[in-house]
Amino acid sequence: MSYMKHLIYLLLLWSLPIVSQESMVPTLVKKTNLDIETFVGIDHFESIYYIQNNVFHKTTPSKTINYNNLQLGNLTSANIFNPLKINLFYKDFNTVVILDNRLAEIFKIDFNTLSEYKNVTHVSMGHDNTLWLFNQDTQQLELYDYKTNTSRAKTLPIQTEVLALKSNYNTCWMLTKSYLYVYNYFGSLLRKIKNDGYTEFFEDNNNIIFKKGHQLLYLEHGTETLAPIETPNLLINQFFVNNETLYIYDSKFLYTYRLKTN
Repeated sequence: MSYMKHLIYLLLLWSLPIVSQESMVPTLVKKTNLDIETFVGIDHFESIYYIQNNVFHKTTPSKTINYNNLQLGNLTSANIFNPLKINLFYKDFNTVVILDNRLAEIFKIDFNTLSEYKNVTHVSMGHDNTLWLFNQDTQQLELYDYKTNTSRAKTLPIQTEVLALKSNYNTCWMLTKSYLYVYNYFGSLLRKIKNDGYTEFFEDNNNIIFKKGHQLLYLEHGTETLAPIETPNLLINQFFVNNETLYIYDSKFLYTYRLKTN
């Protein structure tokens, strides 16, 4: 009996981070006027990506370019983790478009036409020529190779609603209403964290920032403690994290913060 109690205790520790009483106070770097509909993110070259009137835009210090494909319906999500292989997901038409850094189309995947039909709800970039995608019909997350039309990995089915999907070249994070699941590129579950009201998140160097209501919480990689991020009186419409820099868009201004970590 004592062994079982000890095992249950360990499992609870594995899935339940603790909120710290100590807050993280980021440093405001700048505040920029920005009049757009949806802020997507900023890359290492300070290019700003956003969606306006269902058109995907990239603004550099010298010019603005865009990609428009109205025949695919509403643009559901955009992933700029790899600026050389940006992926745009059009959920209504079950289609992903891959763009290069000039926003030229380099690949298009229509999941309706595949020999093994996939009903996709969430997409994120993987390594090489792969995409992480969640198949609503099978309730599985899979690492899909769009060049060979094969799945390199599949997870066990997840019987809960998926809220968000993020990835880097080695790891994929899937937020559901119940847990944040963390997988390696073989599709093996590394960790799960109980969802305590989180609706969105971003990953940066394996550190996680959760959004809960009007608050952001920071979970450092390898720790179990969430630290509230102090962003006083800010309406967080969209946020993005890249290279320990936090960007918050409130529908009028883009705030750039430098995160302080130990």
